[in-house]
Amino acid sequence: MSSSSEAVSPAPSTRDELREAVERLCRPLLPYYSEGKARLRLGATGSGCPAATAELEGFSRALWGLAPYVAGGGETDLWDVALEGIRHGADPAHPEYWGAAADYDQKLVEMAAFGCALAVAPDRVWAPLSEAERDRLYDWLRQIELRRLHDCNWLLFQVIVGLGFRAVGRPYDRGLMERNLDRIESFALADGWYADGPEGHCDYYTPYAIHFACLMYAALMEREDPERCERFKARASAFARRFAHWFASDGSAVPFGRSLTYRFAQASFWGALVFAGVEPFPTGTLKGLLMRHVRWWLRQPIFHADGTLSIGYAYPNLTMAENYNAPGSPYWALTAFLPLALPAEHPFWLAEEMPLPPLAPMTVDPAPGQIVVRQDERRHIVLFNGGHRSTNDHTHAAAKYEKFAYSNAFGFSVPRGEWGLGQGAFDSMLALSEAGDNLYRAKRRTLERRVLDGGAIYARWRPWPNVEVRTWLIAGAPWHVRVHCIAAERALDVADGGFALGLEGVDGSGPPQLAEDGPRAVASTACGASGVVALYGGGVARLIAPNANTNLLHPRTVIPTVLASLPPGTHWLATAVYGQPEREGCMDAWDGFAPTLDRTDREWIVRRGPEDAEGFRIAIE
Repeated sequence: MSSSSEAVSPAPSTRDELREAVERLCRPLLPYYSEGKARLRLGATGSGCPAATAELEGFSRALWGLAPYVAGGGETDLWDVALEGIRHGADPAHPEYWGAAADYDQKLVEMAAFGCALAVAPDRVWAPLSEAERDRLYDWLRQIELRRLHDCNWLLFQVIVGLGFRAVGRPYDRGLMERNLDRIESFALADGWYADGPEGHCDYYTPYAIHFACLMYAALMEREDPERCERFKARASAFARRFAHWFASDGSAVPFGRSLTYRFAQASFWGALVFAGVEPFPTGTLKGLLMRHVRWWLRQPIFHADGTLSIGYAYPNLTMAENYNAPGSPYWALTAFLPLALPAEHPFWLAEEMPLPPLAPMTVDPAPGQIVVRQDERRHIVLFNGGHRSTNDHTHAAAKYEKFAYSNAFGFSVPRGEWGLGQGAFDSMLALSEAGDNLYRAKRRTLERRVLDGGAIYARWRPWPNVEVRTWLIAGAPWHVRVHCIAAERALDVADGGFALGLEGVDGSGPPQLAEDGPRAVASTACGASGVVALYGGGVARLIAPNANTNLLHPRTVIPTVLASLPPGTHWLATAVYGQPEREGCMDAWDGFAPTLDRTDREWIVRRGPEDAEGFRIAIE
């Protein structure tokens, strides 16, 4: 048992550690500031917005870390650069003026960082400006009250700017703020989840955009709007108990959905809880969740040679990027550093880091249509996913939202092209092609989904109007089972992909071990083992070599896959999928047993292993 003095001793190093992380992330930006310091020119790649707006984005996103840094008493010459940029960027007479904002303009997104800075550090942002400079900054930011915003998390950017205006005593449109907050609340689902807009997805935008902004509001508006603030806090507390299941004891989290190049932002929710004084877990537990996550990311090769953040996930990777990802986009990650705004005597800094709270090995989450399975002894998390009834135009939406399983250890893959299984990289998906065509389709949206008793998910979907697939996903780890009923009016080639396994481990040691044996295929490397077994349907198992840089975690992978050719008609296919991270003992369960599938006249019976006597039952219609 630690003494009280021992319990508080980690605090200064932890606070200093986060400050040092901000310095490590932001100091390499210095050579890339424009002459007037109002823009950051970080690279030659483009995005959906004009280059000048992308340069504003780079400038603004650094503020997400720098403003809390100085708000909490930190001193850095980087802040002098930011202030100079604010003076010039908001000045219509300066060559680097950020410009007028149109409806739905990316500039409106970036204004939120300025609102946050004003709200948490008014004495460091507003006080140093002259009255004329204040007027210019206010006039530029006030555009967000006059322009249309997308009907999703964007509505909260106006709220954050309003909080900034309030902090410095400038007028703001309280009625518009309340209407936007009401609209956000209409997106609320069960267990603290929010959809990101009407019929929107449930993904990381729930914690690192919607909850993040709502918790800022709850922290700063508690006296003026107590009932709404209490609702925000209660929802966040409920959500925390779900969201904790997405994090492993090593600090990694499950990659799922879009905007994953924001990286550390996955843990910004934990810091926002602390900022708002919400404690669904002890403060030390929240501290551990945040700090382990930041450390995990700082161990990944996510930096360019000059020290700037890359676009990508666990390594630089433009293939997985969104159309709106400019060179400065990844710095939204700095939202994770909001706790730096807290004073040194805050309990967050004094608390000793604690491990994860007790978490169930399987958690059913009906609101997003997911089941989360944890192998804590392997630090492995698998999110089983039923899909979504609507889709969107974001890049690789099918891969980011419609795969059957997402893993913190295996990641997921996105396609490089349209030709064949190698370019398609169909891990954790059922891909279908017209016979001989070699152009594959996978699930883009789900017509129907249900989370079933017994740890399973049902989904119905159509890759073509005259092809309907019904899928039963029986969750588990290291084994899970998929059963598909395919009713098709055309001949098809189908491929049911397992987990994508990295071919090289962190240390690059040891050659991969690859084996194909009729209905079974497995690969093992320093990253663990991945395999598939064709349980029913006449399929053959093969190891597919996808194009490089398709997976979010590993540049080179192999995907065990069951292949089958089907004539027109109704067909049943069943696949057992194996995934075990870490080399030591990764083949034990594969060598020991596999799930089984039995059929009676009325039902299929899926048994996950020898101890599963009852099994999961699927009616045959």
